[in-house]
Amino acid sequence: MTRLDAKIPEGELEKKWSNYQAKSNLINPANKRKLKVIVVGSGLAGAGAAATMAELGYQVECFCYQDSPRRAHSVAAQGGINACKNYQHDGDSVWRMFYDTLKGGDFRSREANVYRLAQLSAPLIDHFAAQGVPFAREYGGTLANRSFGGVQVERTFYARGQTGQQLLVAAYSQLSKMVEAKKVTMHTRHEMLELVVTDGKASGIITRNLITGEIEAHNAHAVVLATGGYSRVFRLSTLAIGCNGSAIWRAHKKGAFMAGPSFTQIHPTALPQSSDSQSKLTLMSESLRNDGRIWVPKNKDDKRDPSLIQEEDRDYYLERRYPSFGNLAPRDISSRAAKERIDAGHGVGPLRNAVYLDFKDAINRLGLKVIKDRYGNLFDMYKKITGIDAYKSPMLISPAAHFSMGGLWVDYELMTTIPGLYAIGECNYSDHGANRLGANSLLQASIDGYFILPNTINNYLSSAIKNDPPKSDAPEFTEAKSQVEQRISRLLEIKGSKTVDHFHRDLGHIMWQECSMSRNEAGLKKAIIDIKKLKEEFWSDVKITGHDKELNQELEKGLRLADFIELAILMCEDALERNESCGAHFREEFQTPEGEALRDDSQFSYVSAWEFINENEFKLHKEQLNFEFVKPTVRSYK
Repeated sequence: MTRLDAKIPEGELEKKWSNYQAKSNLINPANKRKLKVIVVGSGLAGAGAAATMAELGYQVECFCYQDSPRRAHSVAAQGGINACKNYQHDGDSVWRMFYDTLKGGDFRSREANVYRLAQLSAPLIDHFAAQGVPFAREYGGTLANRSFGGVQVERTFYARGQTGQQLLVAAYSQLSKMVEAKKVTMHTRHEMLELVVTDGKASGIITRNLITGEIEAHNAHAVVLATGGYSRVFRLSTLAIGCNGSAIWRAHKKGAFMAGPSFTQIHPTALPQSSDSQSKLTLMSESLRNDGRIWVPKNKDDKRDPSLIQEEDRDYYLERRYPSFGNLAPRDISSRAAKERIDAGHGVGPLRNAVYLDFKDAINRLGLKVIKDRYGNLFDMYKKITGIDAYKSPMLISPAAHFSMGGLWVDYELMTTIPGLYAIGECNYSDHGANRLGANSLLQASIDGYFILPNTINNYLSSAIKNDPPKSDAPEFTEAKSQVEQRISRLLEIKGSKTVDHFHRDLGHIMWQECSMSRNEAGLKKAIIDIKKLKEEFWSDVKITGHDKELNQELEKGLRLADFIELAILMCEDALERNESCGAHFREEFQTPEGEALRDDSQFSYVSAWEFINENEFKLHKEQLNFEFVKPTVRSYK
């Protein structure tokens, strides 16, 4: 068995998951009570996994750095969650959803994993409806649907513009039930700073209590990471300020392979940056593209009020370039198209860095009440931030760093290359390939946590029943604690002249310029050199105030940025190695005459999985992608 054995079950595509379940090991309820599992993260993936495994009988400890699981970043997802129930009778099916997702990711993911995602989507909606999620409904009472980018059917279930919040409340209620029943021990305001590996297996974590600064060791039979994405590497992103990649980076440095780290998604509809002092960007849901039309003035540097620009002077560039999908073209394509128009001098807004999202035609066609019912909270949020009434004037939107398709490499069971270490939700590389379709994020996080992990982790834990986990004072734990303490001491002792935010701003600028919507060989090589220089300067001149035995947000940011800097180097290395364009990875040297991505299946039909060797070296492993049931085609949305 190679280290990259994906463990894909045999049989027909439709039966792989049932075949797997039929042959997997079982653990009786009495023995489950002897087994301890750590879950890091309490968003949809983490809360779902912790609650479900506790229901099954396992001892579960769940960790989050927030003051409540309710603050996990899943709460920020707006537009919806996909499922192929075909309520609209518009030709949807498991196969069509599978193909849309595989194609949307530009054929850079496993068939078996993607099919399972589609297959389990319908039961998941039933699961959430039973938990009381207030999905939007039609007049007759059936659940309502709308479209998202990259598809031609309506399969997205939603709760106005706050779907993530409603799903997280449901997951949180189940987690709280298990905490109250003393089946889950919840550790809030604890951040994982190291993974502990004993005899080659994940055996626990080292955390820092963010209130007291205490460094703690926690042991378990298995560790599950559900820590979300790492797009804060760009600094300005739609993610919450606290979102980080430290947990998966610590696991990577202990032996877990990182897969496709350069595959990061730029969302086409966020509020544009207004100043250098901004710390984050605000997402505006992709669902708005159902009814809003995106356009820019045909004339360069046209500074007229949008209401004064006539139809013949407007360029509805997505409808022009991609008539089959129009404003619902996939995110990577829509973002690059916006960048092209802005760079060509057609940008709008005070900094000329945005495009218009206009609802005038939809309001005339459907009426103001319908638009308010569908998107009211999003329009209210827009007005609160910008002061502009989007019912009367077009929204200003711009591309922004958003989702990480890359993450820890996992097999069909969601286990990493470290036995006993699992990665679920956005922190793994599993279902989305080189580009995620809208409304598949909540889907993957929920399915991984509720349905897949609880059915796969028993295959590993069934062999651990006879053994207690290593004690938390074992040599491996003592050494890991010491490593964390040394890292903290080193940071605090620098006492330099520049803040963590200063270095993060510089890193974000490098990454946005060279490793975001478009990349090229010269730029990536320059970025690697610049980031390595930034790393040296960070470790010699960063200023972190306060001390470690208190609530110290500067220290938290410093530890996270140290990991982001190293991750950024690997992202650029990965983008440099992949001499093709696919999905969100757009290499300028590899494009069609029309400016579209030019994939190279003969050389790059594989998942890049990187092994950490040392601070200056990563080793590439390749998981070849074999397409038995679908033939990869040119990804066209024209």
